[in-house]
Amino acid sequence: MGVAVALREAVERLTPISATPRLDAELLLAHALRIDRNTLLLRQRDLSVPPGFDALIQRRLTGEPIAYITGTRDFWTISLHVTPDVLIPRPDSETLIEAALDHFGPRSPARILDLGTGSGALLLAALSQWPQATGTGVDISPAAVAVAQGNADRLGLGGRANFRLGDWAEGMGGPFDLILVNPPYIARDAALAGDVLHEPETALFAGAEGLDDYRRIAPALPRLLAPGGMAAMEIGHDQRLSVSALLADQGLGVSPRRDLAGHDRCLVATPGPSA
Repeated sequence: MGVAVALREAVERLTPISATPRLDAELLLAHALRIDRNTLLLRQRDLSVPPGFDALIQRRLTGEPIAYITGTRDFWTISLHVTPDVLIPRPDSETLIEAALDHFGPRSPARILDLGTGSGALLLAALSQWPQATGTGVDISPAAVAVAQGNADRLGLGGRANFRLGDWAEGMGGPFDLILVNPPYIARDAALAGDVLHEPETALFAGAEGLDDYRRIAPALPRLLAPGGMAAMEIGHDQRLSVSALLADQGLGVSPRRDLAGHDRCLVATPGPSA
């Protein structure tokens, strides 16, 4: 079977379960061929379909996320290794890096803290953006810390990134110029579908309202933030007011940022009250 025919048939099979069946099929075939997607698209007529391709399609048909099947996910300007032990990095989370870029302008944060680092996506994206910065990533999961450290080493950032086991900011000393936080924020009884059904529950759910971890993190931010620094905290699309109140109660200035879809996605917290 030629590549074009295999891709067409795979798209037909994936269409009922995926919003991006063509992209899924191309990524899985490229993975099976051990090449990147661009090479696949340029060399379709020269390639043969490997025997393992159908098994990858079968895994996708069960709902398993592409990132877990291929073991990779692109984020910001870097490519990360991901496993079912960590949340899959999403483009929406890049809003936190964009907010930091706007805040610091031509300056560079010197010390960065990433709470709930998971794959290390936010910290490593920030370190790739600011070559003079160093950072610490904290996660309660030993498996996640191992994934993050592996990503740092593969990206050549291991010398500037330190990963440690921890329960949010407990035992952390500051100050940090930039604090990045993407905590669990889904309410326990929320109806879920898609990739999140395969992701670690500890990275998703945060009590009845989805606010449990924000309530723990917010009180630590004033002591950890350096003067002129900022914290960028990811939120659910309907949590701007509730999380803003938690941050304002700690004496922090708060401003929201929207993602590319126009949803409230990030809260920027700074020392001092809101303007």
